[in-house]
Amino acid sequence: MVDVAVEMPKPKVTERVAWQLNGWPMAGMAFVLVVGGVVLFIAGAGSGNGVLITVGILVFVAGVIVAAGLTPVAPGRARVLQILGRYAGTIRIDGLRWVNPIATRKEVSTRIRNHETAVAKVNDADGNPIEIAAVVVWQVEDTAQAMFEVDDFVEFVAIQTETAVRHIANSYPYDVHSDDDVLSLRDSTDEITETLSAEIGARVQAAGVHVIESRITHLAYAPEIAQAMLRRQQAGAVVAARQRIVEGAVGMVELALDRLSEHEVVELDEERKATMVSNLLVVLCGDRDAQPVVNAGTLYQ
Repeated sequence: MVDVAVEMPKPKVTERVAWQLNGWPMAGMAFVLVVGGVVLFIAGAGSGNGVLITVGILVFVAGVIVAAGLTPVAPGRARVLQILGRYAGTIRIDGLRWVNPIATRKEVSTRIRNHETAVAKVNDADGNPIEIAAVVVWQVEDTAQAMFEVDDFVEFVAIQTETAVRHIANSYPYDVHSDDDVLSLRDSTDEITETLSAEIGARVQAAGVHVIESRITHLAYAPEIAQAMLRRQQAGAVVAARQRIVEGAVGMVELALDRLSEHEVVELDEERKATMVSNLLVVLCGDRDAQPVVNAGTLYQ
């Protein structure tokens, strides 16, 4: 197992719930203030009463200020609040909310996203050039870290994902050509993807991102060595097939000799047994149809 420990700086700010109120009562209050301010202003202007005009203006301004604090939050979205440059909390409750009117509100998506890396050419653990690509499914878990710990958390996830994919590709061989219990990119898919998810998660943790899963979407030898590797795989397959054929042929020969001896069909001396074994192995292990030869004499002539 590859060590996926990645040291990241501790976050300076973490998500917390912002002070907020239900927006609908505040929307009603803002409407009443704005309408009342207009009515007072018109009444004061009609009667020439400067006090009513001043009160009307103040009430109208108060209504506008109250209305400025109304903040709609869509499902799957969050609002990150800042007051005079300081982080003031995050709103995750969807619907119409009311916050401090002077707060700036930046929207952050908390929906599940996926990112697919471009096909990269790297060397595996054996030094063979391969092509690899992966897809990672992720979601913003801490909106404060996503907004304030990195410049662009989407680009940060993309770059760190590509870095992790390259590191994993360099840490494992593409294929294993022995019986050793060694992980490979082609044969150990579940273990490799688990390790890949852990490494990506460690790398993007500083941005407040949670990795749900990752998968390798493309894996192949580079074109310049693909034919050579294909011939090596074909040779390995031929050797493995021959081993199975020989094992089966030896078992069939043993069965034939045992049956002949058990039923006393014919008595064979050691030389005849050797000749029979040779003929059977030639027939069973050959890659072409055997051509029978009829012996009209004896085995000794």
